[in-house]
Amino acid sequence: MTYTVTVTGTDISFPCEPDESVLDAAERSGYAIPYSCRKGVCSSCEGALDAGCLDVRGWGMSQGPQSGVLFCQARPSTDTSITPKRITKQDRVIRKTLTAKVHRITRPSPDVAVVQLRLPTGVRAKFAAGQYLKVFLDDGDSRNYSMANPPHENDGVQLHIRRVQGGRFSDEVLGGLEKGTRLRIELPYGEFSLNPDSDRPVIFVASGTGFAPVKSIIEDHLKRGGERSVHLYWGARGQGDIYLPELPEKWASDPGRVSFTPVLSHPAEDWTGRTGLVHRAVLEDYANLSDHEVYACGSPAMTSAAREDFVHEAGLAPDNFYCDAFVASGEPVVTA
Repeated sequence: MTYTVTVTGTDISFPCEPDESVLDAAERSGYAIPYSCRKGVCSSCEGALDAGCLDVRGWGMSQGPQSGVLFCQARPSTDTSITPKRITKQDRVIRKTLTAKVHRITRPSPDVAVVQLRLPTGVRAKFAAGQYLKVFLDDGDSRNYSMANPPHENDGVQLHIRRVQGGRFSDEVLGGLEKGTRLRIELPYGEFSLNPDSDRPVIFVASGTGFAPVKSIIEDHLKRGGERSVHLYWGARGQGDIYLPELPEKWASDPGRVSFTPVLSHPAEDWTGRTGLVHRAVLEDYANLSDHEVYACGSPAMTSAAREDFVHEAGLAPDNFYCDAFVASGEPVVTA
């Protein structure tokens, strides 16, 4: 039986199959609800169930009214009414599955590889700055990686892959990659993109390889001649984990365009820069975030803490917090 999902207070409604998540059903009907991990960890797709019943994976049956529902994990068991944080009309997503070749691999740090993939001749990658792709393994399993290049560089894609001890792709497959290796990929995915309808100052908060989609967004913003002020905070354990420092330093060399603040949680004794948690460094500099937009990308622990503290301590509007949480492939969905 097909159920109807209605967005409370609007004329938006769409069909949803019993085995289909609300997030997927919305996308299939041409509506975008913000999301990132699709695993019930990052909370980007969180919203309210106003009426009806949803079966939420890991939580069981939920009956409205109820807040804090993760629409990537919620499947209807009746007609329902919901209130997502945001929902916008979009063109139906057209994804491509391609076979790309490894063109170049560089290792700017011991734990990070920058992999440049070339697409088949005549094929261009159509994506928005900040989106990600899937890399398929031989058994059909997949891993998600953000595209670090801006969309105008569309004859290939650049991935920043952090080596995870025991990680099947980053540890096993990455070790065997060389120029010419073929990888099957699918793109694009994700809603982590700069809001085109805003002129608010922007703060980016990245941890580790969360820098990859931020790089894509900032380079695209600069290419377009964007005039919004941008401040990037990049957090890492040690100085070597800020693996491409020359890029944000170059951006920051043009006064008034981009400010850059690296933050180390475990610095060496000779480090003279900022230390501690990266999102707390933001709060030290910005006591009032009510007029800003924040884009946070990295570990779920960082993005969750940033959302909580920015909203409650600095007055950031929840709708002005955008998140891309990097969830490990083996990490289970959230459970009660």
